[in-house]
Amino acid sequence: MRALLALAAGLVMAFLLLPLLAVVPVSFAGSEILALPPSSWSTRWYLEFATDPRWITATRNSFIVGAGAVALAVPMGTAAALGLWLRMRPKLLSMFLLPMTVPAVIAALALYFAFAAVGIGSSLGGLVIAHAVLASPFVVVAVLASLRGIDPVLLRAAESLGAAPFLALLRVIVPLAAPGILAGGVFAFAVSFDEVMVVLFIAGPGQFTLPRQMFSGLRDQITPTVFAAATIVLLVCLGLSWLAARAGVAIGRR
Repeated sequence: MRALLALAAGLVMAFLLLPLLAVVPVSFAGSEILALPPSSWSTRWYLEFATDPRWITATRNSFIVGAGAVALAVPMGTAAALGLWLRMRPKLLSMFLLPMTVPAVIAALALYFAFAAVGIGSSLGGLVIAHAVLASPFVVVAVLASLRGIDPVLLRAAESLGAAPFLALLRVIVPLAAPGILAGGVFAFAVSFDEVMVVLFIAGPGQFTLPRQMFSGLRDQITPTVFAAATIVLLVCLGLSWLAARAGVAIGRR
């Protein structure tokens, strides 16, 4: 039975991932004519990606915004998950998951008007905050999954030994929930790294991220450089998925 489930999971994964791999051979095309398979092979588009200032700036901005979003989303999401876990109010979970469920264009419009009102629109800091808002629900879900395997009696036991409530949370519960927090951080970075709709609404001319630069390249002139960038994004996402899977295995073993 377990072998059949593993086979089914592998088939589903192949169905989801194999179409994405089509960008990889196109990124090694030797000419600007897009064809699959390419008529010739070359790494010139990766060289252009690594030397073009626009792509370099976009890649740097993506990592900066992603790191900033993780730095904000992980504490916020972890605190929200701890509050839901302590109070046992699952109905409130739907409120925290709203940024995950509403269409991206609605979230982008709401953030655009909100940030314009306080004067942080078209800024890198505003973009970090927007991505943190979108990524926080993923942190909440991942941390809650980890907290559900922790006995609340441990918290009361720590308090009975003289630990303050906040100190008991920090030294007892948070270390036990570390795999979920790590998985939430990985998901938060992946959401930020892949986000394009909010960037189109909020980012200014100097805040091009990698997905926005790819979108601009597809709109203006399609070249295999876009596919080289897509391959790099795919590799980053696969690496993040592997980290999240490892954290999930750690949660399951507890």
